[in-house]
Amino acid sequence: MTTPAATTWRGTASEDQDELSDKVSVLLRERSRRLLGDLLTPHRKAIAALTAIIVVSNLAGLAIPYLVKVGIDAGIPPMLKGTGPGTLLTVVGVILAAAATQAFTRQAFLQMSGRIGQDILLELRRRVFDHFQRLSLSFHEKYTSGRVISRLTSDIEAIAELLASGFDGLVTAVLTMFGTATLLLVLDVHLGLVALVPLPVLLLFTKWFRKQSAIVYRRTRETVALVIVHFVESMTGIRAVQAFRREPRNQEIFTQLNDDYRDANARSMQLVAIFMPGIKLIGNMTVAGVLFYGGWLAVHHEVTIGVLAAFLLYLRQFYEPMQEISQFYNTLQSASAALEKLSGVLEEEPSVPEPREPAALENARGKVRFESARFAYVEDRPILPELNLTIPAGQSVALVGATGAGKTTLAKLISRFYDPTAGRVLLDGVDLRTLDEPTLRRAVVMVTQENFLFTGTVADNIRFGRPDATDRQIREATMAIGAHDFISSLPDGYDTEVGKRGGRMSAGQRQLVAFARAFLADPAVLILDEATSSLDVPSERLVQRALRTILAERTALIIAHRLSTVEIADRVLVMEQGEIVEDGPPDRLIAASGRFAGLHRAWLESLS
Repeated sequence: MTTPAATTWRGTASEDQDELSDKVSVLLRERSRRLLGDLLTPHRKAIAALTAIIVVSNLAGLAIPYLVKVGIDAGIPPMLKGTGPGTLLTVVGVILAAAATQAFTRQAFLQMSGRIGQDILLELRRRVFDHFQRLSLSFHEKYTSGRVISRLTSDIEAIAELLASGFDGLVTAVLTMFGTATLLLVLDVHLGLVALVPLPVLLLFTKWFRKQSAIVYRRTRETVALVIVHFVESMTGIRAVQAFRREPRNQEIFTQLNDDYRDANARSMQLVAIFMPGIKLIGNMTVAGVLFYGGWLAVHHEVTIGVLAAFLLYLRQFYEPMQEISQFYNTLQSASAALEKLSGVLEEEPSVPEPREPAALENARGKVRFESARFAYVEDRPILPELNLTIPAGQSVALVGATGAGKTTLAKLISRFYDPTAGRVLLDGVDLRTLDEPTLRRAVVMVTQENFLFTGTVADNIRFGRPDATDRQIREATMAIGAHDFISSLPDGYDTEVGKRGGRMSAGQRQLVAFARAFLADPAVLILDEATSSLDVPSERLVQRALRTILAERTALIIAHRLSTVEIADRVLVMEQGEIVEDGPPDRLIAASGRFAGLHRAWLESLS
């Protein structure tokens, strides 16, 4: 049995939830309007011209039924009396001119609105792509690639549909409805009032449709995003999917998500199926009522046949826009839901912001210092409790330790993918937070075990960090690290397409290309995060030779589980729970009886 107190609590909770939902909806609408305003502002003059064109077009369309009335009442009677068709011909000529004006203005509108719409979409795509690139690594680690693709595809397409037809449909409908209502009252007040009797019902019906469609189309955008996310992740991880026989389960998940998307679309179609026939039914009933009452008035000579004919034509014009409005609402709600998501992304602030007044750093030498640096991905769960560390310029430092010890976090702080929650990280005495992005990326480069290669040629991928590099400089870099021979043996040498993510190359070859990219960029600080963990022994030996070249005369931070990679370092740091528990040259630590010595013995035993 539910107690009164429980009932009261549930009611209060429900009210609070509804209030919160309303506040969120208002916030989303305000955010969307700001984005739309920003996009439309540069085109204010063009939009004003478009509005003028569509007004002229609608005035021409509204004039035609009135001209029909004039033709019937003033043009036909003289012909019946035998005085000639002069008046009727004049009216027909004016009708043709109005129709031509409507056609030409309509064509001009479509051409201009299409150009403006494409300009707006171009700017929106540019903004979204640019913003996604500038957002910090923490954002991309929680925001899946499928959702990114959804923002740049289906959401942009929804807005494109609105720009293509929405503005025209809305302005035309509004002008036609108000213009028609005015002309109906001008032609005959009593008959006009009869024609407008259903208007309150229409407004209530439209309000209901608008509210329901807003809910449905937000759901549609959410479900299509989930479909895209699942599809992208399944295809991106296709090797794991097939290796673990995940296909049936993935298919079940995709089917469920697809069903949800279908149901959301079906609900939107159901709303349209209710609204549009409802509008048509009300319109036909109004026409029938006007025809009956207008016929009675005509019989009693209280209105002319021309007025009645004009009324019937105007009523058709009055109710047709209502159907256009329903279609506009479909497009508007879909675009509004998409705009909410896009505006949400664009208002995301980078967790690693650019400095307002960047500090200068010329000819970086590579000295790195942590001063009481603390960091936590989740509050109250520190990864680095408090780190004080100095790495002199030109020193190669190897980081070892168990998974989760904080090695990669330390590397991310040096790369400024994250900022410390307390303390500072300095490069040549300059706080990284005061360096702008180009300066920092010139000075610090990270090579990871993924060694990501982009679609394009081998030369394009090596030139990635230094776009202005010449072919000669590229060859000098590859020769220095020992990659020239294998690249020259490829079908098209340096112009060989690497395939999707470098799939046409072995892991060792991809790693050498990544090293050549880093060598050509010539940073002061080079970070190697598990750069040899995925290599076989022959490939590792090849990469080891390249490492000795690439690490020479630069500060290097090497994160590795393979001690063969660690041995080339000048210094080893052993980490546990975010703290450095051993620090010294490899030989000295091996000779001691500490943690690194134990790791080294275990490694030797694994080789025997």
